[in-house]
Amino acid sequence: MHVSTRLMKQATVTLALAALAMTGAACSSSTSSSSTTAAGSTGTTVSIPTKVIPPQVPNAAIVAMVPAAIKSTGTLTVAAATYPPDEFLAPGTSTLVGMDPDLAAAIAQTMGLKPKFIHEIFANILPGVVAGKYDMGASSFTDTLARQEKVDFVNYFTAGEQFFVKSGSAMARSGLVSPCGHSVAVMRGTIQESAAKVQAAQCVASGKAKVSIHSFATQAEANTALTNGVAEVGFTDSPGVAYIVSTSHGVLQTYGEPFNLSLYGLALPKGNGMAAPVQAAVNALIADGVYNQILTKWGLQSGAVATATINGGTT
Repeated sequence: MHVSTRLMKQATVTLALAALAMTGAACSSSTSSSSTTAAGSTGTTVSIPTKVIPPQVPNAAIVAMVPAAIKSTGTLTVAAATYPPDEFLAPGTSTLVGMDPDLAAAIAQTMGLKPKFIHEIFANILPGVVAGKYDMGASSFTDTLARQEKVDFVNYFTAGEQFFVKSGSAMARSGLVSPCGHSVAVMRGTIQESAAKVQAAQCVASGKAKVSIHSFATQAEANTALTNGVAEVGFTDSPGVAYIVSTSHGVLQTYGEPFNLSLYGLALPKGNGMAAPVQAAVNALIADGVYNQILTKWGLQSGAVATATINGGTT
């Protein structure tokens, strides 16, 4: 979820294509799943994988890399939003689950720390990291040069952007010739919101009908706006779209192919010394197979990286 000139141009081109190909991508949880369900993003229920990632043994060399200020607390405070399957609340609880919480927990344990998770609105997480409120933001953040000015990122995943619509809607039947005159649902503070605003300005500048942008604090609210007919098109990261569609029981469908692959990053306070040990922890988890177990658990192994990097975003 980020803002870049390259993506804005790509988003504009993609939005303007007529009759985009419909695909039935599904990014469901692993085949070993429980019957326990949670409120889904479209009012349905979603399965929660039963696979448990075992606690990690602290790596002495990596523990030694952790700054004294963090090590002395014994905890790693991690903020995450609601964006299944990457991160969301378990059914009927305030417990964060998903790829990012699993990975953040394993990282903290590898560094000899106890993870402490805070459920936060997406738009508030990076400011919280900058202010020192959170030790880490683990919430599907795309690493960009602009964000690197405020935080450090440890890159751990790749993802693209994608559109989705209500199945059987006029949009699904006819194809999107132009975004002008249509409505888009997005989560506040994301690249999708920024790209939609750029496109809306271009429509007005060219004398065409405006784009109605509906921004919401959570992705679930944006999805509901689509199913209720408040908006015609949903726009978010491809892993989220695949999960939203696959758990909607046919209510929603993907619209076009994912585009503009980018790096996700775990957000850390700028220059506080945590980037190196977090990078080392991710690479240790990649080497011993735990990283792949976590991604496979949530059906996200296609976004795996071979090696964790620091501030690898280039746009």
